[in-house]
Amino acid sequence: MLEKFKIGNWTDGKSKTGVTVIIAEDGATGGCSIKGAAPATRETDLLRTDKTVQKINAVTLSGGSAFGLEAACGVMQWLFENDCGYDAGGYKVPIVVGASLYDLEYGSFGFPDKAAGYEAAKSADINNFASGNVGAGTGATVGKIFKMKCAMKGGLGVHTFEKDGLELAVFSAVNALGDIVDENGKIIAGARLGSKHFIGCAKFYSAYERFLKRQNTTISCIITNAKLTKEQANALADKAHDGYKSAISPSHTVFDGDAIFVMASGEKKVDFNYLISLIPDLTASAVRSAFI
Repeated sequence: MLEKFKIGNWTDGKSKTGVTVIIAEDGATGGCSIKGAAPATRETDLLRTDKTVQKINAVTLSGGSAFGLEAACGVMQWLFENDCGYDAGGYKVPIVVGASLYDLEYGSFGFPDKAAGYEAAKSADINNFASGNVGAGTGATVGKIFKMKCAMKGGLGVHTFEKDGLELAVFSAVNALGDIVDENGKIIAGARLGSKHFIGCAKFYSAYERFLKRQNTTISCIITNAKLTKEQANALADKAHDGYKSAISPSHTVFDGDAIFVMASGEKKVDFNYLISLIPDLTASAVRSAFI
């Protein structure tokens, strides 16, 4: 499925960080929505509906906080060497957007650099739905209401969907301040006292807000074979944040840089209202799958 996309990961087991790249060599209609207040992002202005460029070649999700944005330069280099990009006249310029999450305190200090991004792009292949402690999820943690001492390991969550020719996949590097909850609101991962007792981040958020730091973020990319306009791709990314609200408690805090990207390859005509109705649950499932 999703034959127009290639997915690659680079994982640093020593520094506990990594990068995940989703590539559309022929280009894909792009969109994004950022609702966290502390994002680290690259080229997101290009995805606004009033901007000229309509298609993107890659989304890069990385650890390393703002340092990790460098990984996208390696992805760009690989795409350039493989003749992919926006025809600017004399040269093709690869359009690479991305976001990074803060994982600098989980392992030793390190971040995905240009070489890491290049290797992730070089390794990319179709139907690579690896999840867990891989790529951008390598250094992810959740439940940081009392900082790292009570936090629990996060990861890269992946959820796929296929019906009547419509294909989607959601990739989520889950590094939230809050807890991860199931469909009934029960905590399945988050801040803990000991090995089993969950504290409940939401009930302490207001009381401890002044002690918290901007060191969190859940970043995602939705890929689909649906035929979408740029406006629809942005609307889909915006609606997907409802999945964050369902699976993360609390979500979209001032200490999270929550961002969601969309890439649509355009082979399948679809009722957009149907697609919009699907995406919150698919995104929530991707977030939760990082802990299964």
